[in-house]
This record gives sequence, C-alpha cells and structure tokens, in this order.
Amino acid sequence: MKKLVLLIIVLLVAGLLAYKFLYTKKESQQVNNEHPLAIGKNSSAFTTAFGGMLDEYYTMQGALVDWDTVKADQAAYHLSLKADSLPLLQLKADSDVINTARSLAASVSSEAKGLVGEGNIEQKRRAFNMLTDELYTLIRTVRYDGGIIYHITCPMAFKDSEAASWLSKNDQVINPYLGKSHPVYKAKMLGCGEITDSLDFTKSKK
Repeated sequence: MKKLVLLIIVLLVAGLLAYKFLYTKKESQQVNNEHPLAIGKNSSAFTTAFGGMLDEYYTMQGALVDWDTVKADQAAYHLSLKADSLPLLQLKADSDVINTARSLAASVSSEAKGLVGEGNIEQKRRAFNMLTDELYTLIRTVRYDGGIIYHITCPMAFKDSEAASWLSKNDQVINPYLGKSHPVYKAKMLGCGEITDSLDFTKSKK
C-alpha cells in the first residue's frame, strides 16, 4: 500500500514538473512571437512628413552655401516646426525606437531654434553642424526610406582645422561651411569635402 501511495506521489510530482516545463516554454514562445520587430516599414504619412523636414534642412544648407542668413533662419524655423510635428506614433517600431526617435526629434528642433538665435554666420554654421549630427542619428534610428542620404565631411570647416559634416540627397559635394563667398577662398573651396557614409534603407525593409 505504501509503495502504491509513493508511486502515485512520484507520478503527480513528475506530471506537475512536466506541465510547468511545457507551459513555461509555450509562454516564452508566445512572448517571442508577439514581440514586435525593432523597426518595420514606415507609413507613407510618416515618410512624407520626414521628407518635408529634410527639405527644410536642404534649404538651410543651400542658404549657408550662399551666405544667406535670413533664408537659413527661415528654413531652420520651419524645420523646427516639422520636427516637432513628426507623426512618430506611425512608426512601425517598438516603444524603445519610438522613444529614442522622439528624443532625437526634440534635439533636432532645439538645435534648429538655436541656429535662428545665433548672431553671425559662423555661429549658425556651428549650430548647423550640431543639428546635422542629431538629424543623422534620427535618420538611422527611424530608417527613413524616402531616398538615399549622403553624409559628407569637410576637414577644414572652421578655422581651416576643425571638421564638420552635412547631409545631402545626392553625392555632389557643395560645402555649406565654406560656401560661395568665403573671405579668403571665395568659391574655390565649394567642393571641399568627402562622402563618409550613405544611408540607403530603400531596399532593406520588407
């Protein structure tokens, strides 16, 4: 009788252990299956809005090439508005990506507003460089797929010795830090710069 009771207890314990193991494994599989990908194909609304923000950036870049601080300020102001209104909740991404993108978009907006407040063109160009760094990271975070974006660096952007970068929608080097009206070089250094990266997410998403 004791052996029978002991056998029943052993079988019950074994059954409970087996159930716990199978249940835990199934639950783990469900979590893994339900967890979203870090980033997916962005909505057309998001891509359009992001592209509009980039257009303001390119306008600002062109204004700095022309040494036109008024136009640069106008573009920076509109860029800040578009960065603030990006429909980030339409990103097909997990919450970590969305939160990171929100923080970066706020930094882009802040740098753009800071550029408007700077008093001379060199200070505006330094603000533009910082804005570029934040925007570059934001583009990689959201994996913007509206077109190829080139990251270009000039090794002598400030005082002939400090490097700075900018983004371009094509591979032509048109330097916004030295520009067309440099007091020493005039337009001779307009092509100074090297492509250091290209962001192309147009074919990487399913």
